Amino acid sequence: MAIEDRIAEMIEPALTDMGYGLVRVRVLGTKQITLQIMADRLDEAAITVDDCADISRAVSALLDVDDPIEKAYSLEVSSPGIDRPLTRLKDFERYAGFEAKIELESLVGGRRRFRGILGGLNGTLVKIETETGAFEVPFEEIRVEASADRRVD
Repeated sequence: MAIEDRIAEMIEPALTDMGYGLVRVRVLGTKQITLQIMADRLDEAAITVDDCADISRAVSALLDVDDPIEKAYSLEVSSPGIDRPLTRLKDFERYAGFEAKIELESLVGGRRRFRGILGGLNGTLVKIETETGAFEVPFEEIRVEASADRRVD
């Protein structure tokens, strides 16, 4: 199991209990390691600096018990921001109508990269309308780098 997945498993239940959704966990660097935790509020309100501080305290306590990172590291907690990463199936439904970039592990319709307007879901297929037509791509083929930019009305 990847270190990010292990950390996500450790902290996600506590964050959910606190009213937050885990968006992404990343471990960056080799000499100076940074553990990035990205979260949002389950009530969909804007995340605040105080929210990030609460998450940081909770995550620090959990990681102190079962320290999955062997070296010293810095903990960084943030909100998803403007170019929001889409990491969960429900993100693609929630951000229907937003312009998005999606990159796949393998080809769908002869291509791997898509930029267009999200159209929600069809089961576990993500719908996206591009300049060259509509596509449905399997969620499990999407790389973590998928992101929503802005709502298109």
